[in-house]
Amino acid sequence: MSLAGGAASIPTVLILGGAGAGLVLAAIPALLTLANLPRFRRAPPSGQAPAGGAEGGAANGPAVSVLVPARNEAAAIGRLCRDVLASEGVRLELVVLDDSSDDGTGEIVRALAATDPRVRLVAGRPLPPGWCGKQHACWQLAEAAQYDTWVFCDVDVEPSRDAVARSAALLEESGAALVSGFPRQETRAVLDWLLLPLIHFVLLGYLPLARARATNAPGMAAGCGQWFVTRRGDYRRAGGHEAIRASLHDGVKLPRAYRRAGLVTDIFDGGDMLSCRMYDSSLAVWRGLSKNATEGIGGPATILPFTLLLGGGHVLPAVLVAAGLFTGFTGWPTGTAVIAVASLVVSYLPRVATVLRFRQSVTSAVLHPVAVATFLAIQWTALARKVLGVQTSWRGRRLAPQ
Repeated sequence: MSLAGGAASIPTVLILGGAGAGLVLAAIPALLTLANLPRFRRAPPSGQAPAGGAEGGAANGPAVSVLVPARNEAAAIGRLCRDVLASEGVRLELVVLDDSSDDGTGEIVRALAATDPRVRLVAGRPLPPGWCGKQHACWQLAEAAQYDTWVFCDVDVEPSRDAVARSAALLEESGAALVSGFPRQETRAVLDWLLLPLIHFVLLGYLPLARARATNAPGMAAGCGQWFVTRRGDYRRAGGHEAIRASLHDGVKLPRAYRRAGLVTDIFDGGDMLSCRMYDSSLAVWRGLSKNATEGIGGPATILPFTLLLGGGHVLPAVLVAAGLFTGFTGWPTGTAVIAVASLVVSYLPRVATVLRFRQSVTSAVLHPVAVATFLAIQWTALARKVLGVQTSWRGRRLAPQ
């Protein structure tokens, strides 16, 4: 039997099988997201931080080194410094490493350091062979840090006044050696508006947080390289950024290094105290998501399973329902239309949940199947570039194929 429609015919067994598979594959992230949302906690509110801790007094709060790698960040570095220096409830130093910038980044920080003794500018050393620029910068920042509690912060993050204090409190409360906060992503270009909300969808839909916290398996590690909180001793024990020197994906690789060293890592929802504007154009979004794709979902060992999970659960249901509407569901096996529509509804449940929790765009969520298809296209393109040995560049540096 076949379904006639337009210029093509689709065997009914494929329609029935596709609808059933789509429903099962869509149900996996739907159920995991609902289970994970209560577990994806925020940092404790201001005033609930432990008084002082090992490094700070009750009056001044914990002592924290905020460590910022910066390469050609003149447009944002001043704003970030002012945000960090406005932090409340902590005794802090702000250490910025100027990684061979040629746009005046260092001069901006140097001027701030001249007026505020909490600011220090470190001149980055030349990049050694085999190192990624960010990992080398963070390694040097760790060498320069004065205090023993650290926050690694990207320049494009905008922290609230209590973000550093709350993050330090969460590190103590959690018992983890490394915690990572996921900021609220600010989007303006078409592709970041379409794709960046998928960060929460993929994280909460495919990582079982309860199991990730019950086991120290490196494969269960997760993180966001925009905001890491750790201590000097734990960082040294894990090997720090030197252990991931060649990686472009510190969000995944640094937590894995900690776990391989027997240390506990955790993640938290930083959306109420951190926001981030990662990209300024759709082209930058594509290039930014491509540069480290093959160290994550786009890797040779993971791309096929994730294509099945994401494509089968979040693109296929939309295709089937669209095809059914186009043909009036003529010739479909009994009940298949209901299964196909149910799979489409279930595929949207995680996005609806994340829209409500993280204040994401409703219109972007409506285009969820398009977003997933575009995301998979980026992963496959990145893998193809790796196989072909195509080099790319980021912030003025050539990157080895990952």
